[in-house]
Amino acid sequence: QVQLVESGGGLVQPGGSLRLSCEASGSIVTINAMGWYRQAPGKQRELVAHITLGGGTNYASFVKGRFTISRDNAKNTVYLQMNSLKPEDTAVYSCNANVHSGDWYVDVWGQGTLVTVSS
Repeated sequence: QVQLVESGGGLVQPGGSLRLSCEASGSIVTINAMGWYRQAPGKQRELVAHITLGGGTNYASFVKGRFTISRDNAKNTVYLQMNSLKPEDTAVYSCNANVHSGDWYVDVWGQGTLVTVSS
């Protein structure tokens, strides 16, 4: 079994920064792609950023130039550095990973961490 645990959310003022972390644990052979998603109240979940095993990245247009996704494969951890935060970035941020576990590839989600951008 594989688990993802996010941390780093909280309340921040507009223009501020936060760094989210998501650590995977359990029966892991390899973690392939990892990603951050968010869901604001009353809205559908949307992709924020994605990173491959080799470090290739892509971003949603609304965060380009402000957010940076990275990963530490030795620590089974993905990060999301969020700068120049706006009130519209307020959402529950969740990480996702495609994990080679035992004989299977499984898609795993974290429980989410709340980011609130407000003055």
